[in-house]
Amino acid sequence: MRFAPHLLEEIRARLPVSQVVARKVNLKRQGKELVGLSPFKTEKTPSFTVNDQKGFYHCFATGEHGDVFTFLMKTEGLAFPEAVEQLAGEAGVELPKEAPRTPEAQAQNDTRERLYLLVEEAARYFQSCLRASAGRNALSYLERRGLSDETIRGFRLGYAPDGGNDLKQHLLNEGFTEREVVLSGMAIGGEDIRVPYDRFRNRVMFPITDLKGRVIAFGGRALDPEQKAKYLNSNDTPLFHKGRILYNAHNARQAAFETGSVIAVEGYMDVIALAEAGFHEAVAPLGTALTEDQLALLWRMAPEPLLCFDGDGAGQKAAFRALETALPHLKPGCSLRFAFLPDGLDPDDVIRESGRNGLAALLTKARPLADVLFEREWGDGEWSTPERRAGLELRLRQIVAGITDDAVRTHYDRNIKDRLFHAWRAMARQAAPSSTINGGPKAQGAAARGVYASISQPFLKRPHGTGGGRFGRPGQSPSGPPPAFASESLKRSSRAAGHGSALPAREALILQCLLNHPYLIDEHAEDIAALKFTSKGLLGLRDAILSAHAEEKALDTATLRSHLERLGLGDTLLRIGQLMVHRSDRFADPDAEADTVREGFEDIIALQQGATRPTRPPVSSA
Repeated sequence: MRFAPHLLEEIRARLPVSQVVARKVNLKRQGKELVGLSPFKTEKTPSFTVNDQKGFYHCFATGEHGDVFTFLMKTEGLAFPEAVEQLAGEAGVELPKEAPRTPEAQAQNDTRERLYLLVEEAARYFQSCLRASAGRNALSYLERRGLSDETIRGFRLGYAPDGGNDLKQHLLNEGFTEREVVLSGMAIGGEDIRVPYDRFRNRVMFPITDLKGRVIAFGGRALDPEQKAKYLNSNDTPLFHKGRILYNAHNARQAAFETGSVIAVEGYMDVIALAEAGFHEAVAPLGTALTEDQLALLWRMAPEPLLCFDGDGAGQKAAFRALETALPHLKPGCSLRFAFLPDGLDPDDVIRESGRNGLAALLTKARPLADVLFEREWGDGEWSTPERRAGLELRLRQIVAGITDDAVRTHYDRNIKDRLFHAWRAMARQAAPSSTINGGPKAQGAAARGVYASISQPFLKRPHGTGGGRFGRPGQSPSGPPPAFASESLKRSSRAAGHGSALPAREALILQCLLNHPYLIDEHAEDIAALKFTSKGLLGLRDAILSAHAEEKALDTATLRSHLERLGLGDTLLRIGQLMVHRSDRFADPDAEADTVREGFEDIIALQQGATRPTRPPVSSA
């Protein structure tokens, strides 16, 4: 719906930005502006400003900027027409009526209005039945599930009697027609059904609302254990299309803004159990796999919705279906996260066993979409031959090609290449030379599957304890020429010779590389910690770097150097920086490409491991 510019200006004139913003932000006057803590980011020092004269707000912490309409859309997840309608009502601005409808369109609109009234009356009826004698078992079921009376009333839970005609008769008594009862989905009828009958019988009832909070449909949970359909939803009606709405979306929008996240679970009771535990930002699809419309609704609530699935096979399949739906629509900053619960448990079970904190701990371990994609394709595959590996790479390229956003597709392509690069290197190190003879392809396939444990994170950790590494046999001194299979850059490098200096050149190069590329610490922390240094000064610097990483995982070069300088290590940093002069050592430079950095760093780590490994005593010929 389009709105005339003069109407929007009138609403803005009647509603100062500060009046709308003040509902969510505590504002204080500062000159011509009002300031407060950002509603878009947790902060201690106010960076959020409102200027009523200019009619906008601005958040210096996040860059968010807009007017009253934008603020309502951002903080309450409203679409633009919804924001205009809500603010127009508050401002007392009458919006123009829509153009005259055709008789057919007017009739459809009248029918929809009647159906809204009908399903609302059905919701009230179900609520009253829950509190009547007929609903005793239903109420006991909800109480056994741990739901408080406040939650039961808040979600408007009810009970559908077992009579088969009770609801229909009640609605007829309220003035609705039998045709309307069938059209609303409250009764089942048709040409082959002479007398329509209630769709929901002997079930706990869950009202489903639209984004305005109006009841549009129901879900029902069977109380009879012999009932084939444990859960039953309304059929599609003029008010309800199950693939376009999420259960509890109306209530979750505000909570999602406040927490910065939205949690999608599998069913009604999961949503309600999470709300009982304080997770009010929970929603659920309505008995179907996540659709594109539902995904778009999730992204209106939060940039990275968290999908929480049971840890069984069905939960994994649901996650993979959601992944397929999301991939073509990924945008910069918009993705999905996946949390898998212990096998056999749903969110309600976890809350009962471990409480809110137990579930929160599991949710913090949610994994990015890229991880789940790679795991799905890696699976239990046997990647012991070049042909199989090429097949996997082709499959991943085809999947990534389906991402429509150029920037996101480019980053996924790089991410996948990085994972595969490390996976193949890890397999080569794990597989013993005799594996093909002694174990055949199955043994190598097992080694390949075992590698996955080390590549489930966004970037792989290099396997540990792999003997002499890429270069040298145990006890071989690196002072001689590097092996014939060493990279050309390594053959030319000063690090191969370890030429003398007040500071050992190779050890200094290792630390300089870490300083300029701190992400290497994530990938090689255990290897770095196990390295032996001949220089006590550099050993102390190495330990300080690892300590800084343990305290703050998201290190960048500036932060790391500043921290080390505060520890009094500035002179050591200066000295190792002055040693880096050989052109073949440029993989340690700050602007070196990631692949070059990783290749050079792994080479020098292998050399250092070989240099400090104790030599074996000579074998006696006696």
